[in-house]
Amino acid sequence: MTTDHQPVAPPPGPDLARPDTPRPDTVRTDAVRLEAGLLAPVWADVPVADAVSDQAWLQAMLDAEAALSRAQARLGTVPEAAALVITRAARAEDLDLVALAAAARQSANPVVALVREFTALVAARDADAAAYVHRGSTSQDIFDTAAMLVARRALRLIRADLDRAEQALAALARTHRDTLMAGRTLALHAVPTTFGCKAAGWRHLVLDAADRLAALEADGPVQLGGAAGTLAGYLEHAPGADPAAYVHDLTEAFAAELGLRAPLLPWHVLRTPVADLAQGAAFTCAALGKIAVDVLSLTRTEVGEVHEPAPAGRGASSAMPHKRNPVLATAIRSAALQAPQLAAGVLGCMLSEDERSAGAWHAEWEPLRALLRLAGGAAHQAAELLSQLTVDPARMRANTALTGGQIVSERIAAVLAAPLGKAAARALLDGASAEAARTGRPLAEVLGQDPRVAAVLTGAGCGDLFAPEAYTGAAAALTERALSRPAPPPGVPGLPGAS
Repeated sequence: MTTDHQPVAPPPGPDLARPDTPRPDTVRTDAVRLEAGLLAPVWADVPVADAVSDQAWLQAMLDAEAALSRAQARLGTVPEAAALVITRAARAEDLDLVALAAAARQSANPVVALVREFTALVAARDADAAAYVHRGSTSQDIFDTAAMLVARRALRLIRADLDRAEQALAALARTHRDTLMAGRTLALHAVPTTFGCKAAGWRHLVLDAADRLAALEADGPVQLGGAAGTLAGYLEHAPGADPAAYVHDLTEAFAAELGLRAPLLPWHVLRTPVADLAQGAAFTCAALGKIAVDVLSLTRTEVGEVHEPAPAGRGASSAMPHKRNPVLATAIRSAALQAPQLAAGVLGCMLSEDERSAGAWHAEWEPLRALLRLAGGAAHQAAELLSQLTVDPARMRANTALTGGQIVSERIAAVLAAPLGKAAARALLDGASAEAARTGRPLAEVLGQDPRVAAVLTGAGCGDLFAPEAYTGAAAALTERALSRPAPPPGVPGLPGAS
């Protein structure tokens, strides 16, 4: 078959042999290449996002390089003038972040390209000083130290938000120490409690998280091991030095320059510091997530006992004008649901072979950053949620009456056990509770039909047996007891096992 139409040649496509030529479906701009948190509302536009960004990580690596040169200058193995030039040149804004990220593909880590480009920056200032950049070091020394710097800066932000949340919860616990509400177990009314006791429990969890993060913030170690954990490269540039003394002094000086801890050993494949950070961040997400699921339960339309802050536009539905969704608690819960899997991934990376790992080390980076982001986002949103939470004591009290007195059936069973016997009293209450639920009649009315118990229920001193507020146990005392626990002071290590 013939045709008068000749095939039209396709338009010129990208030169796929040139790595800098964009593909048709790729837009290579900084705005697209750098994350903004579009799919992560829990941490988008919160302080921790900047603290763990690529730019922050780049600056931390430069901080580590500069501190290393100063530490070596302290010991006389790098000229002080060179260390000064290196420190002044260590500015992340002077490097092309996107280009460095692309170059990292050639070495499987960002430090190799960073050292090359940073050395060129230093050389432009002082050619002699450039010879002392990264002297004797290895990529993992710089990256791991930078990770501890990034984590410490993130932990400070997270702890500040946890402190805000703790203060808000302490105020809620004091204000509502005696505010009656239904205690719920397995989703159903159990026995009465107080909202103050619940808020005090929430605060206890927040303090558990704060204590763990305070300890982590105070314990971040530098990494200094050289190519295979022997510091041979550093010693090569310190001829005549006693190896034991020089290794000790250099590690101490490096740690002092950065405000980090000097470890006993290099930890290239001993990943306790990273595993601890992952677990601390995941625990923080889980602790705040427990609060979030409680708020989500209590804010249901049919419960209505607490309400999130709802400034104009907050929580709006795209379809239903009447809705004001609990978006803060939702975001916090989303963080708590993501964190365990990420922490498990980091723990899996402890299986690092030999003296430096191929893949396990690299696999830690994104999960660790994600955990810090999630913990920071959850803490920031929790501070806002709890400092502006609206509590409805009238609704709480009204809800305790929903079961017509069954919420105090435990108490009635205990009262009836003496005259009737424990087993008989329990059997009686089981039947009466079932009838009350079926008919909608108050439990007291149903029980009053039984002549065996009528006298007990109407006897002297028993008039408040069915009053929920008279059966809150030690809720008020437990609230006061919980509030006696102090918050960790800023910058002071907590107790990781406190609970």
